[in-house]
Amino acid sequence: MKAGVIHCRCSKCFSLPAKRRLRKRAPALSLLSLPEEVLLCVLKCLSAQDLPAVRAVHSRLRDIIDSHTSVWANVRFQDVWPKPDNLWLFERAAESRNFEAAVKLGIAYLYNEGPSVSDEGRAEVCGLKASRFFSLAESLRAPADPFVWLFIRPPWSPSGSCCKAVVFESLRAECEADPGKKASLMYCLARVLRLFDDEQKHSEALTMLKESSSHGCLQSSYLLWESKRRAAMGDPGRYLQCLRTLRDYAAKGSWEAQLALAKACVNGNQLGLEAKACSDVVSQIFQSSCPLPKQGMFTLQKGMNDTMRYILVDWLVEVTTMKDFSSLSLHVTVGCVDRYLLLRSVPKARLQLLGIACMVICTRYTSKEILTIREAVWLTDNTYKYEDLVRMMGEVISALEGKIRTPTLLDYGEVLLSLSPLDKRSENLLQYICELSLLYTSLSQYSPARLAAAALLLTRILHRHANPWSSHLSECTGYSLQDLVDCVLSLHKKCFHDDVPKDYRHVSLTGVTQRFEDDCYQQISKEKVLEFSELCVILEVKEDALSAAQPLVPPSSSTADMHTFLSSPASKNKRRREDGLREDRGSFVATPTTELSNQEETLLGDFLDWSLDTSCSGYEGDQESEGEKEGEVTALSAMLDLVFEDGEQHCRAQSSEDESPFEETGHGEGGSSSRTRGMLFRSLSDPPADLSSGYSSVNSSPPSSSASALGKPLAVSPLALPPAAQRHVHRRQLKRKNAAEHSRGEISALSI
Repeated sequence: MKAGVIHCRCSKCFSLPAKRRLRKRAPALSLLSLPEEVLLCVLKCLSAQDLPAVRAVHSRLRDIIDSHTSVWANVRFQDVWPKPDNLWLFERAAESRNFEAAVKLGIAYLYNEGPSVSDEGRAEVCGLKASRFFSLAESLRAPADPFVWLFIRPPWSPSGSCCKAVVFESLRAECEADPGKKASLMYCLARVLRLFDDEQKHSEALTMLKESSSHGCLQSSYLLWESKRRAAMGDPGRYLQCLRTLRDYAAKGSWEAQLALAKACVNGNQLGLEAKACSDVVSQIFQSSCPLPKQGMFTLQKGMNDTMRYILVDWLVEVTTMKDFSSLSLHVTVGCVDRYLLLRSVPKARLQLLGIACMVICTRYTSKEILTIREAVWLTDNTYKYEDLVRMMGEVISALEGKIRTPTLLDYGEVLLSLSPLDKRSENLLQYICELSLLYTSLSQYSPARLAAAALLLTRILHRHANPWSSHLSECTGYSLQDLVDCVLSLHKKCFHDDVPKDYRHVSLTGVTQRFEDDCYQQISKEKVLEFSELCVILEVKEDALSAAQPLVPPSSSTADMHTFLSSPASKNKRRREDGLREDRGSFVATPTTELSNQEETLLGDFLDWSLDTSCSGYEGDQESEGEKEGEVTALSAMLDLVFEDGEQHCRAQSSEDESPFEETGHGEGGSSSRTRGMLFRSLSDPPADLSSGYSSVNSSPPSSSASALGKPLAVSPLALPPAAQRHVHRRQLKRKNAAEHSRGEISALSI
């Protein structure tokens, strides 16, 4: 018997051990255990950074990803740009009908930004590849408004080695090979040819539009209608048929056709309709307008507020004024900025890049004179690089899906002016109010049509019209006077009553006000405006009828963040071109810089206006005009030598050194004036105190550079300067006085 063993089975000395209930372990759930349909939905939401990693996890995932083109078609390429190590990913997605991948590949090859291509035959190789992906992008968004022509529009390089010309010819050849692509591509080719000053090219463009229209392109059909309208106006029968054709295009969704039809109905019963039917046609356009909830962007954009957007739009207004772009270009640009901010998150340090990229795109769409890429980079005081702007253009086009033009206040304003014509001064006031409304997101609660109607009503009230809102206006717009009262009060309060924000130098941001102080607008912004209480009396409402406006700066935003944003374009951390360029752009020639004395900086201001007019950017052929002459550059160099005869020797040497144009094989840059312009634009370090923009690089005159030395007086006596420089100093003093009036504060005059 073994010691310690108990044989008794009684309950006192022995008990059976309790049975332990073991829970069955649930099978581990993983991504692989999901049904294939669910797994496919998950994979469609991946970004371009995550897709290769997930694909490498398991063979089943790899098989699902490779066998379903829908995964590649939906992969997101936000903030990802083509480069040699991910080129296969972009191409695979583009071939699977991914619009964003196709657009970015087309732009990357066009500007040679990202994919590494050998110097030999660069324009030919890049042009053919860009054409392939641009054509693919257009086929993925039909029947939307084609956009490829924006990137290949003139001017082209006069040397013959131009990537734009290669893309144009390749797209033309593709149209001949594949008639199914003629609808959108022929339209793009025709838009390009219409921008040349050549009657033969215009005739060829008309032929392309006819062919494109026959294949179902609505935009081509409308352009053909425009060309036929003038010829048909002499014959009532032909003109009536022309208007009926326009009505068909408007019913199919052409916004331009809808506007033209509304104007035709307003200008008389030209369609043979009853007066009530004509009013209904116009009213339908106004009532179909929907508001764009811009306040929602602050939910997506962490740390951004209304004041930051105000500063950005004010700066865009100054760029528009300086470059003499149309008001339509400004409205379309701001619309693109707002739509992008509602879709994608943008760091505060890249807001200015987004704004200038949208302006580069929109000026190509709305006007013959464009904002070139390299000039746009300079306008940001070289805060960003050339490649940064190219990539942001790709982000904007892909996020907006190529839709640049949307209905604006000006579009509805044109119809309203047809309904109720105004004198020239009142038209300027209406345009002034419309541009002021761009600055405030709180006004986006109203649709553009309603806001335009309220702007017209406010204009007529301010200029003391007897019947500010007639029954005819009410019938044609669908808005009664009571429908517009709240909007009118909001417009007046925001545009004329509330204080405008100030930048970090405590200077009021009054870009729109200064823009309309010009004689071409009859100095309408200097006109005295009715007080808010007087407006309430005229509208027969109480002053407290309008709720208090929301503060421009939400309490959640810290003062430190605000100061960082305000000074970001000229901060000490900004990236300058000379900090080094990417290896894959080794042939890119940087703009030379030089340090100048204060006296030289003052004298150089006389030449900035001339410099902007001849500025060029992008690759060779992406210039502002084809008429740049070497003689102008030589003349400027000679003037610099004369003015600075007793100045620093290095400045004279810089302005007279040998030509070194920005040029690459197939992507060359500018001409001989680029070096001189670069020296002029980059050397100024003490800008005048009359700058009104939160971004220090833009002024009412051509911009100077860094804001790091803002507010320093120039220690130069006017008597020591030549007569031309003395006149320039006098003009600067007048501008400072003008800026002091706008700042509504006490600004001490600088003694120059």
